[in-house]
Amino acid sequence: MASPSTGIEASEALRILNRVFGYDSFRGSQQEIIDHLIGGGDALVLMPTGGGKSLCYQIPALVRRGVGVVISPLIALMQDQVGALTALGVRAGFLNSTQDSYERRQVETAFLAGDLDLLYLAPERLRAESTVRLLDRGTISLFAIDEAHCVAQWGHDFRPDYLELSALHERWPQVPRIALTATATEATRAEITSRLNLAGARQFVASFDRPNISYRIVPKNEPKRQLLELLRTEHPGDSGIVYCLSRASTEKIADFLAGSGIDALPYHAGLDARTRAANQARFLRADGLVMVATIAFGMGIDKPDVRFVAHLDLPKSVEGYYQETGRAGRDGLPSTAWLAYGLADVVQLRKLIDTSEGDAAHHRRMGTHLDAMLALCETVECRRSQMLGYFGEQATACGNCDTCLFPPQTWDGTIAAQKLLSAVFRLRNERGQKFGAGQVIDILLGKSTPKVSQHGHDSLTVFGIGTELREAEWRGVVRQLLAQGLLAVEPDYGALVLTEASREVLGKQRQVPLRREPERPARAANTPRGSGRAAGPGGGAAGAAAELPAAAADLFEQLRAWRGATAKEQGMPAYVIFHDATLRQVAVQRPATLAELATVSGVGEAKLAKYGQQVLDTVAAAGAD
Repeated sequence: MASPSTGIEASEALRILNRVFGYDSFRGSQQEIIDHLIGGGDALVLMPTGGGKSLCYQIPALVRRGVGVVISPLIALMQDQVGALTALGVRAGFLNSTQDSYERRQVETAFLAGDLDLLYLAPERLRAESTVRLLDRGTISLFAIDEAHCVAQWGHDFRPDYLELSALHERWPQVPRIALTATATEATRAEITSRLNLAGARQFVASFDRPNISYRIVPKNEPKRQLLELLRTEHPGDSGIVYCLSRASTEKIADFLAGSGIDALPYHAGLDARTRAANQARFLRADGLVMVATIAFGMGIDKPDVRFVAHLDLPKSVEGYYQETGRAGRDGLPSTAWLAYGLADVVQLRKLIDTSEGDAAHHRRMGTHLDAMLALCETVECRRSQMLGYFGEQATACGNCDTCLFPPQTWDGTIAAQKLLSAVFRLRNERGQKFGAGQVIDILLGKSTPKVSQHGHDSLTVFGIGTELREAEWRGVVRQLLAQGLLAVEPDYGALVLTEASREVLGKQRQVPLRREPERPARAANTPRGSGRAAGPGGGAAGAAAELPAAAADLFEQLRAWRGATAKEQGMPAYVIFHDATLRQVAVQRPATLAELATVSGVGEAKLAKYGQQVLDTVAAAGAD
């Protein structure tokens, strides 16, 4: 059993938090986790993106004797993570395949000499015997396993290399381990515990709530146009991520946005490694760039000022959706999670599940994940509450999602459902035919299309019985019947088929409530919550309000311009110098001395010494204008 940290160690942790990272107090369970790890205990930590997970192992690594070894899944991000720590005065390094032998020897020598505080490794690196021998010769303070959900076999980011990490405890039994992830259901958490040999670890589960993110889900209706409107009206000049399901659509959307005057780049596994690395590096370093990507992009992204995450295709699970949208607003400032989805998405994902590898249990599990995602899309309740409930957390209505801001109306869709199910029934039972949603809707609307006439569907008794609804409304009915399990899709051709539950509706034994999309303004309000100069990049968000007074807004832009020029000169991401939240607080408080600047959240000793006078000069120059 681990011993708790001593009072001296606890005070040292707080001192490091203030001196190195520039925060006055810990947030949530950070201090409890840090004390537990300093005392030698193992931990499994579930904390939302932007919640300050990294401090939970970085500070213990600075307090404990030896070097903290961090297992990080993406080689491309290690350089930026190490760069950010170096800017804070922390001695950090990494070992990966991008280095030549001289660079590796330098890092290895520093590790053996105890001249590093943190060493970052990719999980596959630990398969090399040379790496294991190196670690044997040094002093390790702790092991941190980041993005631990990668170990879950049916998780959305499964990495086989993570399965080898269970050997850490066997080889170095006295070294504490901490596994961290931003999202995991109870089942995934149990799998992480089992596969990483963390059965005795203490579990810390923080709230999954990201109150600064406004969640919005809309039916697809010319998705490229909808996306462009979102970017132009709500996020002009903002950094963001647009997720697409396929490589082809990623390329098309990136080209479309670029042709519409928006700085956008594609990212997917089909691009060569050099292009992917260059595009990712540009996204991390530039302001206002939009990355259009498959889910191959984003895990471990540290960029704090991603103002929106948009999905143009339906995610496969709530877990994946939460993880991806969590890349927005890491700095705690208002951000948007926007999803456009349609009937074709449901059909496509059902088909992918039914034709995927894996046994029947796997197919059922994937189907359950999709059902939960559909329920989130079609809910008339608070989206945030439903999503938090998926992770086992109770919550009240948030007031910052589309269903809270513009409550959808419900209507009795029983008769409409009966009409649609009857059409599917007659196609199958009277004609021995199966068709997709488009043909069924054309029949209900009485459209004499060539396809309808060719198959004689204009002679069916259900032809033209659904003219009370528009085509878009009928597509919504189909979508919701699929979400409620009252209709299914055959994998081969995407044909609609009845389910056992369909009979209850046709037999007038079940009511079918449906949601009606409300009319709403183009812009939904973003209302951040929370305050304080607390640990982690989001802690200063409330001190730097989203809407700044005119004078402060002008100074904020001047500070951003200074930061951008400095970052370009030093070849590093702008956020490594200061986060937007810190610059906003500077713009509001207008510090005149280094002592006053030191009280701003996110300004530690190293950054104060390196950039403090430049910040004060920028503030003074703005005041003289």
